[in-house]
Amino acid sequence: MTFIRPRTRLSGLFLLLLAVGVLFSNVHAQELAKRLILKDGSYQLATKWETKGDRVRYLSAERNEWEEVPDSMVDWAATEKYQKDRAAGVSSPEAVSLDKEVAEERKLEEAKSPQVAPGLRVPSDGDIFLLDNFESQPQLVALQQNSGEIDRNTKHNIFRAAINPVSGSKQSIELPGLHSKIQAHAALPCIYVNAEQDQGSGVMSEQPNRAEKPSDDAWDRFRIVRLDSKQDKRVIGDIKVAVYGKVSQQQKLVPTSAQKLTGGWVKVTPKSDLAAGEYAVVEMLGKEGMNTYVWDFGVNPSAPANSAAVKPDMTPTTPKSLEHR
Repeated sequence: MTFIRPRTRLSGLFLLLLAVGVLFSNVHAQELAKRLILKDGSYQLATKWETKGDRVRYLSAERNEWEEVPDSMVDWAATEKYQKDRAAGVSSPEAVSLDKEVAEERKLEEAKSPQVAPGLRVPSDGDIFLLDNFESQPQLVALQQNSGEIDRNTKHNIFRAAINPVSGSKQSIELPGLHSKIQAHAALPCIYVNAEQDQGSGVMSEQPNRAEKPSDDAWDRFRIVRLDSKQDKRVIGDIKVAVYGKVSQQQKLVPTSAQKLTGGWVKVTPKSDLAAGEYAVVEMLGKEGMNTYVWDFGVNPSAPANSAAVKPDMTPTTPKSLEHR
């Protein structure tokens, strides 16, 4: 049998309410939960309990496991009063205080996950998402980072190493396949980038085009590139090295605007509709060059639905003292 150490007055319910507000995964258990109040002022959330001898066994609403405490530790009068007040719809000062704490904590969580459409927020645990519109519904689709290949067979899996082609040569940076697994249905998809995450990986040694050079702010370093098709590849850009050693790089940068959001997120938006075709989000690193690990996607209004797309959730998240105490 397991003895559970009493916790602080609010911690158990606070964590449960936070999980409801963010993930909506424990709503049913919380609605059924009751408080088994202990004499030290703490409590355990339980859906039911029973007394056996000098011990009380209860089914934890948080862990869905049977646990127990000594009967002498339970404040039965307070437990009964709480249940009666709850049934009568009496709002206790403790419940009001709890709702304030939950609301404040939710604001902090929401600041890390900007809202991009009604009921739709950027997941806080991702790096780059594309805001699409499929069958009149806004959806967020995670973009996967892929490694660019030099010419055909030289693959780079190194941490930000510079590409130095032989002087006087020209080499292209390519992605395998003619189409990305992710296809946007909207002609003007917005890209949400977690700029505070380390994007890592290979660097194309070059200087960005002067007109599209990133600003001095580190967050404003992401661009969209139009890819060219070449046999069974998609070309991100070319590196050229003149005979006198000057390195330059060519790519089809799409004019974009960038907006800094809360939680370290950056919104990158094309300034005009994107034509059907293949694209990639690239990270410009100033004098270091361009990160050759990119996030590819396509634009195809007729493409099937993207799997694992995040869809709007219109479930109310406002805490209600009478329902969640």
